[in-house]
Amino acid sequence: MSITLTKAPFKADHVGSLLRPESVHLARKQHKEGIITAEQLREVETKEIKRIVDKQIEIGLEAVTDGEFRRTWWHFDFLEHLNGIEGYVTEKGLTFDGIETERYNVRNTGKISFNPDHPFIKDFIEFNEIVDGRAVAKQTIPSPNQLFAVGVHNEEIYPDIEDYAKDIIKAYQDALQAFYDAGVRYLQLDDVYIARLSAPDFQFKGGKYTREQLIDLALRVINGTLEGKPEDLVVTTHLCRGNYQSTWAFEGSYARIAPTLLAKENVDGFFLEYDDNRSGDFKPLEHIPNDGAQVVLGVVTSKNGELEDKETVKSRIKEAAQFVPHEQLCLSPQCGFASTHLGNKLTEEQQWEKLKFVVDVAKEVWG
Repeated sequence: MSITLTKAPFKADHVGSLLRPESVHLARKQHKEGIITAEQLREVETKEIKRIVDKQIEIGLEAVTDGEFRRTWWHFDFLEHLNGIEGYVTEKGLTFDGIETERYNVRNTGKISFNPDHPFIKDFIEFNEIVDGRAVAKQTIPSPNQLFAVGVHNEEIYPDIEDYAKDIIKAYQDALQAFYDAGVRYLQLDDVYIARLSAPDFQFKGGKYTREQLIDLALRVINGTLEGKPEDLVVTTHLCRGNYQSTWAFEGSYARIAPTLLAKENVDGFFLEYDDNRSGDFKPLEHIPNDGAQVVLGVVTSKNGELEDKETVKSRIKEAAQFVPHEQLCLSPQCGFASTHLGNKLTEEQQWEKLKFVVDVAKEVWG
């Protein structure tokens, strides 16, 4: 019996980002200093994307990504190319487990809509040509809910948050259609915002909205985005608690969001972090409907290079199966290996060992 499913997510899957090789770091530095052109930088990125696509296929992954090699950040590079959103250098970075991130963010500067010339469309077309049908080419983008993160929404432009939400939904509907027209059939929405709603200390705009109101809004934004999507476009959500140079931003069980978001979000799968105790136990998974979304268990960590014990991982899958049917479960690392260009603190060899481990365990568990 093959581990291949008729559609994604796959029994052995991964979140998307991969460690950038030194050649990409050097080319970016040289481009910033004016030593090489944008075209020359792109040539270096393309060469390395070809290499990692081959490697992903070699180790047995059925869904492959471009490693997000053309991005600096997992989210800002996409968001700042929407109409009405701009990127800017902030006065200070965010705090991840006591470490300050690089200083950058996005903000709302006008009415929001999708830009038909968004660079990610061209990037995917070229990536898909590299894959050439040898695997499923997976596209990752930040969730529309990332535009509700603190500091992005401009209340002078959108006094009513519902109007803001309406334009975000339309922009993302247009984005999904543009990606589909470009050949995307497997798209992942990366969502730190929704996971943040589960954190015990979460507050938004000084308490202007309750947690329940924001959970409801987040659900409506995702489901609104998915309305009318092509039937054969598989969309998953990855819930993340922060991933910056092997550090994290917050903690909290999925229990607070499970009755609404896990139960009612109209996605084909959830990629859920379960690599340490910050995520709580598997009980919230009982809210996911049987025969509903696939649950991709992120019980293998991308934050360090130490390989997990195979029997422990199998035991955790068995434990999760108490709440979600065994055949509705899949396996992956809890997050990408390089949510920003800086990457996590492990070697590329350890990264490939982790992904091969996921493939091998999935074959043993699901056949």
